[in-house]
Amino acid sequence: MSKQTTPVYSNKYGSVSLFACQYDQRFSYYAYIPKREEGTTYSLAVIVHGDERAAQKFRGSFKDFAEETDTIILAPLFPSGIIEPDDTDNYKFIAFHDIRFDHVLLAMIDEIASKYSIAKDKFLLHGFSGGGQFVHRFYYLHPDRLLGLSIGAPGRLTYLDESKVWYAGIQDFEARFGQAINFAQLKQVPVQLVIGSEDHGSAKPLSDPTATLDTSQIGHTRIERLQSLRDNYEAHSIEVEYVEVPGAGHEPFKLLDPVKAFFKRVL
Repeated sequence: MSKQTTPVYSNKYGSVSLFACQYDQRFSYYAYIPKREEGTTYSLAVIVHGDERAAQKFRGSFKDFAEETDTIILAPLFPSGIIEPDDTDNYKFIAFHDIRFDHVLLAMIDEIASKYSIAKDKFLLHGFSGGGQFVHRFYYLHPDRLLGLSIGAPGRLTYLDESKVWYAGIQDFEARFGQAINFAQLKQVPVQLVIGSEDHGSAKPLSDPTATLDTSQIGHTRIERLQSLRDNYEAHSIEVEYVEVPGAGHEPFKLLDPVKAFFKRVL
Protein backbone atom coordinates (compact mmCIF):
# COMPACT_ATOMS: atom_id res chain seq x y z
CA MET A 1 0.00 0.00 0.00
CA SER A 2 1.23 3.49 -0.78
CA LYS A 3 1.11 6.41 1.60
CA GLN A 4 -2.27 8.07 1.29
CA THR A 5 -2.29 11.61 -0.06
CA THR A 6 -4.98 13.82 -1.55
CA PRO A 7 -4.95 13.89 -5.38
CA VAL A 8 -4.98 17.28 -7.10
CA TYR A 9 -7.46 17.31 -9.99
CA SER A 10 -6.41 19.26 -13.08
CA ASN A 11 -10.07 19.59 -14.10
CA LYS A 12 -12.19 20.09 -11.01
CA TYR A 13 -15.58 19.64 -12.68
CA GLY A 14 -17.07 17.53 -15.43
CA SER A 15 -15.30 14.34 -16.46
CA VAL A 16 -12.36 14.19 -14.08
CA SER A 17 -9.21 12.40 -15.26
CA LEU A 18 -8.60 8.78 -14.29
CA PHE A 19 -6.85 8.75 -10.91
CA ALA A 20 -5.00 6.00 -9.10
CA CYS A 21 -6.47 5.24 -5.69
CA GLN A 22 -3.96 6.48 -3.13
CA TYR A 23 -4.92 3.68 -0.75
CA ASP A 24 -3.79 1.09 -3.30
CA GLN A 25 -2.46 2.38 -6.61
CA ARG A 26 -3.17 -0.86 -8.43
CA PHE A 27 -6.73 0.43 -8.67
CA SER A 28 -8.14 3.65 -10.07
CA TYR A 29 -11.38 5.51 -10.64
CA TYR A 30 -13.22 7.81 -13.00
CA ALA A 31 -15.48 10.53 -11.65
CA TYR A 32 -17.97 13.02 -13.00
CA ILE A 33 -18.53 16.21 -10.99
CA PRO A 34 -21.46 18.51 -11.86
CA LYS A 35 -20.38 22.16 -11.61
CA ARG A 36 -22.34 23.79 -8.84
CA GLU A 37 -22.03 26.78 -6.53
CA GLU A 38 -19.40 26.60 -3.82
CA GLY A 39 -20.81 24.90 -0.75
CA THR A 40 -23.12 22.53 -2.63
CA THR A 41 -23.39 19.13 -0.98
CA TYR A 42 -23.54 16.39 -3.60
CA SER A 43 -25.11 12.96 -3.46
CA LEU A 44 -22.88 10.08 -4.58
CA ALA A 45 -23.57 7.21 -6.98
CA VAL A 46 -21.02 4.43 -7.45
CA ILE A 47 -21.21 2.39 -10.67
CA VAL A 48 -19.22 -0.86 -10.82
CA HIS A 49 -18.21 -2.44 -14.14
CA GLY A 50 -18.34 -6.07 -15.22
CA ASP A 51 -15.74 -8.21 -16.98
CA GLU A 52 -15.44 -5.68 -19.80
CA ARG A 53 -14.02 -3.10 -17.35
CA ALA A 54 -15.95 -0.31 -19.11
CA ALA A 55 -15.70 2.07 -16.14
CA GLN A 56 -15.20 5.16 -18.31
CA LYS A 57 -18.28 4.39 -20.40
CA PHE A 58 -20.39 3.84 -17.29
CA ARG A 59 -19.22 7.22 -15.97
CA GLY A 60 -20.28 8.86 -19.24
CA SER A 61 -23.65 7.11 -19.26
CA PHE A 62 -24.57 8.67 -15.90
CA LYS A 63 -23.66 12.30 -16.76
CA ASP A 64 -27.31 13.20 -17.38
CA PHE A 65 -28.32 11.69 -14.05
CA ALA A 66 -25.47 13.55 -12.31
CA GLU A 67 -26.56 16.91 -13.71
CA GLU A 68 -30.25 16.37 -12.95
CA THR A 69 -29.73 15.27 -9.36
CA ASP A 70 -26.56 17.08 -8.15
CA THR A 71 -24.85 13.71 -7.83
CA ILE A 72 -21.18 12.86 -8.21
CA ILE A 73 -20.56 9.69 -10.23
CA LEU A 74 -17.71 7.42 -9.13
CA ALA A 75 -16.77 4.55 -11.45
CA PRO A 76 -13.96 2.40 -10.02
CA LEU A 77 -11.63 0.43 -12.28
CA PHE A 78 -10.53 -2.97 -10.98
CA PRO A 79 -8.15 -4.39 -13.64
CA SER A 80 -7.79 -8.04 -14.52
CA GLY A 81 -4.49 -9.77 -13.85
CA ILE A 82 -3.84 -8.45 -10.34
CA ILE A 83 -1.49 -10.94 -8.60
CA GLU A 84 -2.71 -13.78 -10.86
CA PRO A 85 -1.94 -12.89 -14.52
CA ASP A 86 -5.00 -14.63 -15.99
CA ASP A 87 -7.51 -13.71 -13.30
CA THR A 88 -10.62 -11.72 -14.21
CA ASP A 89 -12.73 -12.32 -11.09
CA ASN A 90 -10.70 -10.64 -8.31
CA TYR A 91 -13.11 -7.92 -7.13
CA LYS A 92 -16.33 -9.91 -7.55
CA PHE A 93 -15.96 -11.89 -4.32
CA ILE A 94 -14.70 -8.95 -2.19
CA ALA A 95 -11.64 -10.72 -0.73
CA PHE A 96 -8.81 -11.77 -3.06
CA HIS A 97 -5.37 -12.73 -1.69
CA ASP A 98 -4.50 -9.80 0.62
CA ILE A 99 -6.94 -7.38 -1.04
CA ARG A 100 -10.32 -6.35 0.36
CA PHE A 101 -12.09 -4.67 -2.52
CA ASP A 102 -14.77 -3.22 -0.26
CA HIS A 103 -12.03 -1.34 1.57
CA VAL A 104 -10.54 -0.14 -1.73
CA LEU A 105 -13.91 1.28 -2.80
CA LEU A 106 -14.48 3.00 0.53
CA ALA A 107 -11.00 4.55 0.27
CA MET A 108 -11.88 5.92 -3.19
CA ILE A 109 -15.00 7.49 -1.71
CA ASP A 110 -12.92 9.09 1.05
CA GLU A 111 -10.57 10.55 -1.58
CA ILE A 112 -13.43 12.13 -3.53
CA ALA A 113 -14.93 13.41 -0.28
CA SER A 114 -11.63 15.12 0.56
CA LYS A 115 -12.10 17.35 -2.51
CA TYR A 116 -15.86 17.89 -2.61
CA SER A 117 -18.71 18.22 -0.16
CA ILE A 118 -20.44 14.84 -0.42
CA ALA A 119 -23.13 13.17 1.66
CA LYS A 120 -20.78 10.18 1.74
CA ASP A 121 -22.16 8.31 4.74
CA LYS A 122 -24.79 6.76 2.47
CA PHE A 123 -24.46 6.39 -1.30
CA LEU A 124 -26.20 4.80 -4.28
CA LEU A 125 -24.60 1.64 -5.69
CA HIS A 126 -25.13 -0.17 -9.00
CA GLY A 127 -23.11 -2.95 -10.62
CA PHE A 128 -23.59 -4.96 -13.79
CA SER A 129 -22.65 -8.63 -14.32
CA GLY A 130 -19.38 -9.05 -12.38
CA GLY A 131 -20.18 -5.67 -10.85
CA GLY A 132 -23.57 -7.06 -9.82
CA GLN A 133 -21.72 -9.84 -8.04
CA PHE A 134 -19.55 -7.32 -6.21
CA VAL A 135 -22.33 -4.97 -5.16
CA HIS A 136 -24.64 -7.56 -3.60
CA ARG A 137 -21.76 -8.97 -1.55
CA PHE A 138 -20.74 -5.42 -0.57
CA TYR A 139 -24.34 -5.00 0.62
CA TYR A 140 -23.93 -7.89 3.07
CA LEU A 141 -20.86 -6.19 4.57
CA HIS A 142 -21.89 -2.52 4.54
CA PRO A 143 -25.69 -2.08 4.45
CA ASP A 144 -25.30 0.94 6.70
CA ARG A 145 -23.44 2.77 3.91
CA LEU A 146 -26.07 2.27 1.22
CA LEU A 147 -28.81 4.71 0.29
CA GLY A 148 -30.02 2.35 -2.42
CA LEU A 149 -28.72 -0.77 -4.19
CA SER A 150 -29.23 -1.83 -7.81
CA ILE A 151 -27.98 -5.33 -8.70
CA GLY A 152 -27.63 -5.81 -12.44
CA ALA A 153 -27.56 -9.24 -14.12
CA PRO A 154 -25.03 -11.13 -11.97
CA GLY A 155 -24.30 -14.75 -12.83
CA ARG A 156 -22.84 -16.16 -9.62
CA LEU A 157 -24.76 -15.22 -6.53
CA THR A 158 -24.40 -15.50 -2.78
CA TYR A 159 -27.74 -16.32 -1.21
CA LEU A 160 -28.71 -15.56 2.37
CA ASP A 161 -28.48 -19.26 3.12
CA GLU A 162 -26.84 -20.34 6.36
CA SER A 163 -26.81 -24.00 5.31
CA LYS A 164 -24.17 -23.39 2.61
CA VAL A 165 -20.62 -22.07 2.78
CA TRP A 166 -19.27 -19.14 0.76
CA TYR A 167 -19.77 -18.24 -1.98
CA ALA A 168 -23.08 -20.10 -2.43
CA GLY A 169 -24.22 -19.19 1.07
CA ILE A 170 -23.21 -17.35 4.23
CA GLN A 171 -22.57 -20.15 6.74
CA ASP A 172 -18.90 -19.12 7.14
CA PHE A 173 -19.40 -15.40 6.43
CA GLU A 174 -18.30 -14.19 9.85
CA ALA A 175 -15.20 -16.40 9.82
CA ARG A 176 -14.22 -15.07 6.40
CA PHE A 177 -14.89 -11.38 6.94
CA GLY A 178 -14.64 -10.87 10.68
CA GLN A 179 -18.20 -9.64 11.07
CA ALA A 180 -21.72 -10.99 11.03
CA ILE A 181 -24.40 -9.89 8.59
CA ASN A 182 -26.74 -7.29 10.08
CA PHE A 183 -30.11 -8.47 8.77
CA ALA A 184 -31.97 -5.55 10.34
CA GLN A 185 -29.84 -3.11 8.35
CA LEU A 186 -30.27 -5.12 5.13
CA LYS A 187 -34.02 -4.56 5.41
CA GLN A 188 -33.54 -0.77 5.54
CA VAL A 189 -31.90 -0.56 2.09
CA PRO A 190 -34.07 -0.15 -1.03
CA VAL A 191 -33.03 -2.93 -3.43
CA GLN A 192 -33.51 -3.24 -7.18
CA LEU A 193 -32.77 -6.36 -9.23
CA VAL A 194 -32.50 -5.56 -12.95
CA ILE A 195 -31.81 -7.77 -15.97
CA GLY A 196 -32.60 -8.00 -19.69
CA SER A 197 -35.57 -10.18 -20.61
CA GLU A 198 -33.37 -12.02 -23.13
CA ASP A 199 -30.41 -12.59 -20.79
CA HIS A 200 -30.53 -16.37 -20.89
CA GLY A 201 -26.80 -16.97 -20.54
CA SER A 202 -25.46 -19.24 -17.82
CA ALA A 203 -22.63 -18.41 -15.45
CA LYS A 204 -19.43 -20.41 -15.19
CA PRO A 205 -18.85 -21.97 -11.75
CA LEU A 206 -15.64 -21.47 -9.83
CA SER A 207 -13.32 -24.45 -9.54
CA ASP A 208 -13.72 -24.55 -5.76
CA PRO A 209 -15.91 -27.65 -5.14
CA THR A 210 -17.23 -26.19 -1.90
CA ALA A 211 -18.83 -23.39 -3.91
CA THR A 212 -20.93 -25.70 -6.09
CA LEU A 213 -24.48 -24.44 -6.48
CA ASP A 214 -27.51 -26.69 -6.89
CA THR A 215 -28.77 -25.43 -10.25
CA SER A 216 -31.97 -27.44 -9.88
CA GLN A 217 -32.86 -25.13 -7.00
CA ILE A 218 -31.44 -21.75 -8.06
CA GLY A 219 -31.61 -22.00 -11.86
CA HIS A 220 -29.27 -22.30 -14.82
CA THR A 221 -29.59 -18.87 -16.44
CA ARG A 222 -28.96 -15.39 -15.08
CA ILE A 223 -32.68 -14.64 -15.13
CA GLU A 224 -33.55 -17.79 -13.19
CA ARG A 225 -30.81 -17.10 -10.64
CA LEU A 226 -31.82 -13.48 -10.17
CA GLN A 227 -35.40 -14.59 -9.60
CA SER A 228 -34.08 -17.02 -6.99
CA LEU A 229 -32.22 -14.16 -5.32
CA ARG A 230 -35.44 -12.12 -5.32
CA ASP A 231 -37.27 -14.98 -3.63
CA ASN A 232 -34.40 -15.44 -1.17
CA TYR A 233 -34.43 -11.76 -0.20
CA GLU A 234 -38.19 -11.66 0.15
CA ALA A 235 -38.03 -14.71 2.42
CA HIS A 236 -35.81 -12.57 4.67
CA SER A 237 -38.31 -9.66 4.57
CA ILE A 238 -36.14 -7.58 2.22
CA GLU A 239 -38.33 -5.60 -0.17
CA VAL A 240 -37.18 -5.91 -3.77
CA GLU A 241 -38.01 -4.12 -7.02
CA TYR A 242 -37.52 -6.71 -9.78
CA VAL A 243 -37.20 -5.38 -13.35
CA GLU A 244 -36.78 -7.20 -16.65
CA VAL A 245 -35.95 -4.83 -19.51
CA PRO A 246 -37.85 -5.97 -22.64
CA GLY A 247 -35.65 -7.08 -25.53
CA ALA A 248 -32.34 -6.61 -23.72
CA GLY A 249 -29.78 -9.38 -23.43
CA HIS A 250 -26.61 -9.24 -21.33
CA GLU A 251 -26.23 -5.59 -22.33
CA PRO A 252 -25.39 -3.19 -19.50
CA PHE A 253 -26.27 0.10 -21.12
CA LYS A 254 -29.78 -1.05 -22.05
CA LEU A 255 -30.54 -1.51 -18.35
CA LEU A 256 -29.64 1.98 -17.17
CA ASP A 257 -32.97 3.80 -17.61
CA PRO A 258 -34.71 1.78 -14.86
CA VAL A 259 -31.58 2.07 -12.71
CA LYS A 260 -31.62 5.87 -12.98
CA ALA A 261 -35.36 5.97 -12.32
CA PHE A 262 -34.88 3.82 -9.21
CA PHE A 263 -32.06 6.05 -7.97
CA LYS A 264 -34.17 9.18 -8.47
CA ARG A 265 -36.98 7.68 -6.41
CA VAL A 266 -34.53 6.79 -3.65
CA LEU A 267 -33.07 10.31 -3.62
